[in-house]
Amino acid sequence: MINKIKAFFNKNVVEADDNTLTTEQLATAALLIEVMVIDGNLDEQELQSISGTLSEMLDISSEQIDELILLSRDEVAEATSLYQFTREINAHYDHDKKMALMMAMWRVAFADGHLDKHEEGIIRRVADLLHILHSDFIRCKLAAKNQS
Repeated sequence: MINKIKAFFNKNVVEADDNTLTTEQLATAALLIEVMVIDGNLDEQELQSISGTLSEMLDISSEQIDELILLSRDEVAEATSLYQFTREINAHYDHDKKMALMMAMWRVAFADGHLDKHEEGIIRRVADLLHILHSDFIRCKLAAKNQS
């Protein structure tokens, strides 16, 4: 999946200084999209939440975000493991950035007003793979729930 998303960005995103997006940015986008599509119900609030988050994090247009979401939705079934994404996060993110990602994942999960067991499960697996303490996992969950 990461290669297809990277190909999308190489085709569609031109940054002023010609730097391509990093693998950790692509992994972040993929993990957020995984939370959005895991329950099989693409709710409008979830789409808005992830679109806003991706726009803020990656600085891309809404049309590009829509295409990325469609691409990722089709490709999510091909990903055999979250490890390919979390490996990039672990290699490049410090604890604070990991916590910000965890908060973003919880915001996507709570965006539709309902926390699905599959959404919580995937966030739990990501937290484990990112070596996030259970207390931090719960803290992020409660903070995101209070914001929704």
